[in-house]
Amino acid sequence: MNNKKNQIILLIVLIIILFLMNYFWIDSYLIKEFSPKETVVVQRIIDGDTIEIENKTSVRLLGINTPEKGEKYYQEAKNFLENLVLNKTIGLEAGREDKDKYQRELRYVFLNGENINVKLIEQGFANSYFPSGKDKYSEEFYQAWERCLIKNVNLCEKSKDKCGNCIELKSFNYKNGEIVIYNKCSFDCDLNNWLVKAEGRKKIILNKTIENKKELKISEEDIWTDSGDSLFLRDENGKLVLYYPY
Repeated sequence: MNNKKNQIILLIVLIIILFLMNYFWIDSYLIKEFSPKETVVVQRIIDGDTIEIENKTSVRLLGINTPEKGEKYYQEAKNFLENLVLNKTIGLEAGREDKDKYQRELRYVFLNGENINVKLIEQGFANSYFPSGKDKYSEEFYQAWERCLIKNVNLCEKSKDKCGNCIELKSFNYKNGEIVIYNKCSFDCDLNNWLVKAEGRKKIILNKTIENKKELKISEEDIWTDSGDSLFLRDENGKLVLYYPY
């Protein structure tokens, strides 16, 4: 009886030892495989979502899109990124695609373990952008945007235009690019220089008036992606009127 008991104890001890050995091996493997693959120093900030590292290699921050030159918050996004990472050692993590059509490396950027791409979204200097389809960080990025909306800052700031609370989205068909908005107020709304935009660069500049209690149909093909995108409607000052993700 005692021999059998000792055998059971020995077996349990061996199982625990094997488990611990495998645990440390698995843990080391996960750290190796899923930690940033490359450590570099940032030498220049090109814009809010593009940096330059050693050998003048351009790196496009993956999963985000910041304003272009000439657009509202372009300089603020660039300055924010510069203050965070310029001349600092960062970690780079690749996604499903290695480079974009401009041959820029596509990477997630980490500083002291923090995802800088996410930070840009949370502070309202970028929106999520996954043209090739969502990946392991996409949900984290969209959550960051929701936190930004609550903060009501920068790209997430709500419109103060008198028509900002008048316009509702009635329908949206991203496949054929048809949008129907409705003016619920009792006065007409001038939408001159208002902007309909996707997560990427594509946009529609409006030069229309929507009468009170009336609908307005906007139609433009080849703007939104089939893999998931968002519709943004901004007033002439760049402030957010509508946001609709799909």
